[in-house]
Amino acid sequence: MRWYKKWTRRILPRTLSFRLTLWYAFIFSLSSAIAFLVFYGLITHALRQRMDGELSSKISEFTMIYTVQGLDAVKTTALIESQAAGEKKVFFRLLYASGVAFSSSNMSYWRSIGINRSAVHELVKEKSGRVFETLFIPDHPNQVRIAYGLIGQGVVVQIGYSMETDTAIITIFKKIFFITMSVLILAAALVGGLMARGALAGVEAVTRTARTISEKDLGQRVPVMDRHEEIDRLAITFNQMLDRIEKLVTGMREMGENIAHDLKSPVTRIRGMAEMTISGPAAAGEEMPLAAATIEECDRLLEMINTLLMISKTDAGVAAIQMEPVNMAEVARGAAALFSPLAEDKGLSLSCDTPDAAWVSGDLHLLQRAMANLVDNAIKYTPAPGTLWVEVAIVIQNKTKMVCVAVKDTGIGIDENVLPKVFDRFFRCDPSRTTSGSGLGLSLVRAVAHAHGGHAEGISEPDQGSCFTLCLPHLAKAPELT
Repeated sequence: MRWYKKWTRRILPRTLSFRLTLWYAFIFSLSSAIAFLVFYGLITHALRQRMDGELSSKISEFTMIYTVQGLDAVKTTALIESQAAGEKKVFFRLLYASGVAFSSSNMSYWRSIGINRSAVHELVKEKSGRVFETLFIPDHPNQVRIAYGLIGQGVVVQIGYSMETDTAIITIFKKIFFITMSVLILAAALVGGLMARGALAGVEAVTRTARTISEKDLGQRVPVMDRHEEIDRLAITFNQMLDRIEKLVTGMREMGENIAHDLKSPVTRIRGMAEMTISGPAAAGEEMPLAAATIEECDRLLEMINTLLMISKTDAGVAAIQMEPVNMAEVARGAAALFSPLAEDKGLSLSCDTPDAAWVSGDLHLLQRAMANLVDNAIKYTPAPGTLWVEVAIVIQNKTKMVCVAVKDTGIGIDENVLPKVFDRFFRCDPSRTTSGSGLGLSLVRAVAHAHGGHAEGISEPDQGSCFTLCLPHLAKAPELT
C-alpha cells in the first residue's frame, strides 16, 4: 500500500483543482451508476411483467379452449402455436396433477428443462393462480421464462418462452448506456476541471501576488473582484495583512537606517579626535597606540555601517545603481589577482578559470565588491594547506541564459542546518565570533544579486568545503569594444 501511495504522489498532480476535478468525476460517475442500476431494474421489471402477462394470457386462452372444446383441442392448438412461433422460442407441456407430462410440443431443443413438481402441486392444491420462474440453461444463450397454470380438472400446462428479445433489449441498453456514460464522464471531468479552475482563480491570484511580493515588491496587493465570495474575503484579509507587514518592515528599515546614520556622525568625530591626537605636537608615547587602535576600530565600524546602509538601499531598490555592460570574467580575474597575495600568505592555492568574456548588465562597483566578498570569505574560512577556485560559466537556468560566478574552497564547510541562514544580516557561522568579519558579506552579495535580477546560492559540507555562486542574467548583445 505504501508503494501505491508513493507512486500516485509522483505520477498524479497534487493540486487542489485536480482533486476537485476527480471528486466531480467520481460523484458524477457514482450518481450515473446508481441511475443505471435503477433504470436497469425498472426495464427488467417491465420486460418481465410484459412477458408474464403474455404467458398468463396464453394460459387463460388454453383454459377457455379446454372448457369449450376439450383436451384434444388444447393439444392441437399448442402444437400449431409452437410451430408458428418457432420451436426454439416457445414450448408447451401438458401435465397430470402428479407432475407427469402426457403431451408436449417438440422438446428436442428444450430437453434439459425439467418439471417443477412443487409448482404443480401448489397449483392443484390452490386450484387457481400462476407460478413463474426463470431458468438459466448452460447450453442456451438466453434465459427461459417458465409459467405453470391449471387449465382444467387435474390438468396443468407448462409454457416456456425464450427471453431472446428481452436479452437483446437489455444488451442494447447496456451498450448505449456505457457509450453515453463514457462521453458524459469525460465531459464531467472537463466541466469539473473548468469549474475547479474558475472557483480557484482567486486563490491563484493570491498565490501569484504572494510569490511576487516574496521575490520583488512588498507594495503589490491582491485584486478584489467584488463578488462577495470567500475568495474576496481572503483577498481583503491578505491585503490587510500585507499593509501591516509593509508598515512594520518600512518602520524597521527606517529605524535601521536612522540608527546607522546617527552612529556614523559620532564615530566619524571619534576618529577625527584620534587623528588629531596622533598628529598633535603634544602626543605622548603611550597615547599613540591607543589613538591608532581607535582609528582602526572606527574604520571597521564605519565600513560596517556603510555596508549595512548599502544593503538596505539595495534591498529597498533606492540605491543609485549605474547599469552598464560588465564583463564578469574580467571582474573574477581581477578579484583573483587582488587576493592572490593574501591567499599565498595564508598558505592557500588560488586558481581562476574563466572564458574570455561573460557580459552582464550591472553596476561595476557593486559587482566588484560582491566578488571580493565571496573570495575574501573563502580565504577566511579555509585553513592551510587549502585550495580555492574561481570559475565563471554561462549556463541555462529555467530557459534563461545566466552568467554564474562560483567560488569554491576546501575549507571548514557549513552544516546543512546552518547553510540557509548564511545570507542573513550579521549571521556568523562562528558562534564565538573569534573570526574577523561583520556577518554582512554574503548579505551584500545576495542584495547585489537581487538588484541585478539574479540570485546567490551556496552548497557546503562540513570539513569538505563550500561553493558560493553569484548568477546574473547574461547580456545577449556584447558591447562593441573601442
